[in-house]
Amino acid sequence: METSPIPVLTVQTAPFEDQRPGTNGLRRKTAVFEGKKNYLQNYIQSVLSSIDLRDRQGCTMVVGSDGRYFSRAATEVIVQMAAANGIGRLVIGHNGLLSTPAVSCIIRKIKAIGGIILTASHNPGGPAGDFGIKFNVANGGPSSDTVMERICQVSRTLEEYAICPDLRIDLSRLGRQEFDLENKFKPFRVEIVDSVELYLQLLRNIFDFNAIKSLFSGPDQLKIHIDAMNGVMGPYVRRILCDELGAPANSAVNCVPLEDFGGRPPEPNLTYATSLVDGMKGGDFGFGAAFDADGDRYMILGEKGFFVNPSDSVAIMAANLSSVPYFRQLGVKGFARSVATSTALDRVAKAMKLALYETPTGWRYFGNLMDSGRCSLCGEESFGTGSDHIREKDGLWSVLVWLSIMASGKKAVEQIVREHWAMFGRNYFCRFDYEGLDPRAAFYLMRDLESVISDKAFTSQKFAVGDHVYSVERADNFEYIDPVDGTVARNQGLRIVFTDASRLVFRMSGSGGGTGATIRIYAESFERDPERHSRETQVEGERHSETEVWPPTIPLHQTMRAQVNDRPSCYRQVKTRPMASPARVDICI
Repeated sequence: METSPIPVLTVQTAPFEDQRPGTNGLRRKTAVFEGKKNYLQNYIQSVLSSIDLRDRQGCTMVVGSDGRYFSRAATEVIVQMAAANGIGRLVIGHNGLLSTPAVSCIIRKIKAIGGIILTASHNPGGPAGDFGIKFNVANGGPSSDTVMERICQVSRTLEEYAICPDLRIDLSRLGRQEFDLENKFKPFRVEIVDSVELYLQLLRNIFDFNAIKSLFSGPDQLKIHIDAMNGVMGPYVRRILCDELGAPANSAVNCVPLEDFGGRPPEPNLTYATSLVDGMKGGDFGFGAAFDADGDRYMILGEKGFFVNPSDSVAIMAANLSSVPYFRQLGVKGFARSVATSTALDRVAKAMKLALYETPTGWRYFGNLMDSGRCSLCGEESFGTGSDHIREKDGLWSVLVWLSIMASGKKAVEQIVREHWAMFGRNYFCRFDYEGLDPRAAFYLMRDLESVISDKAFTSQKFAVGDHVYSVERADNFEYIDPVDGTVARNQGLRIVFTDASRLVFRMSGSGGGTGATIRIYAESFERDPERHSRETQVEGERHSETEVWPPTIPLHQTMRAQVNDRPSCYRQVKTRPMASPARVDICI
């Protein structure tokens, strides 16, 4: 029985003014995408229209999600709109699931023009949670500033979108599905692929799986505890760590992807991965890890819950890359970190006589460095690390690097970390988040802080904290000039660097869910003396130190929480005061 071609419709719409992508795409409350008429369709059309029509016609794109609520409905809309906009082929993960690293891997493997990832990373899921849309480009990495600006400009002038509302796909059926469309000479194809297989093939070519397998056998076998946090990583953990590498099935928990991630934020840190932390404290496991919703972030714990700061983690990986066959074969070209990440990686780069690049926050800035052969390993303080095997941060890859280091040296996590500190010194590091701020108030605070640190007299300031004196060496608003294409990114964070290599960094974050502004403060203090590498750190889960990092007459967090109701001018009266020693704190929150 012949069927009629599926009609392609043009639907009139009106632009939204709030669809400028942030650091990690467009994130909003789920209710905005689900409840505002055409909000989702407008943004998808803006993404598709940002691709030159000549490149778009007949091209291949990848689509995946972290499984959060509204992903299936949004995937169906994306398929309908991709077909109507001339895309020739979509590759989608089984049941719509693909980790962010897997999307990057598949884009590169099949030479797709790009990919759409439905994720809000570590933000909460469910109807009351957050939803997000990322567009990754042809190298597998996040959109550049230029692409994001193009998407934004389209969104502000959009008057219509194209869609095939009668097109239906079955996300549960592996294989190819073809559809005939009106006015199209070639059928539109959708391929539902195994979510794990291509990514697993890539990892097999990077690591010595036999060496990692050896950790899980014999009288001294390593017992691991892995928490997938009910995000997309469940199938990857089961298939790769358990089935492929031989870790016992009960090593992995919370491996069933849930639309609300079990009611907790899928954020791999000491505050939210509490079941992992509690499970590790008993001493039954020698290695623990947790992943965020889309699998690009991770946390590492050692025996009895020993926490590995993510800034330390990337530095330790860099110092031990010879444990991984991929780097033994291809060599190590250089390292990169975001401005907000501690300088622990810098010390490793200096010892290895390799280039170190300091970039703005946002994984997209690492892409040019890796594409041009300048960088092999990069990382951010927000629990993200990756290499040039793809163009995204990669949580499971990072875990496998750690397991490779342990297999190579036959050492426990804490021993590896402490030996690294003994060799390179310890960078005590923490982050303070001030969320939900009135945007005007946050703007005035940052503007007035910049005026303080930009004053020439500021570089001669000294701040006494106990018996330690911090002398300002330099202060600036970080500006990045891409060494590959010369593009300039300005206003990327206010930096205060002290003569002993301690630092303070203040920056506005662009990765929230659209519910106000966020200011993050990063404090770092370097300690060379091994006798001082085990100082007490901030109480677990506490969001502020007892002595504020930058206190005015009332505590900074109270000032910032006051928001604009007390007039933005109140921030102009904030005075810089001696900072609390960041040597007291070590937990990223």
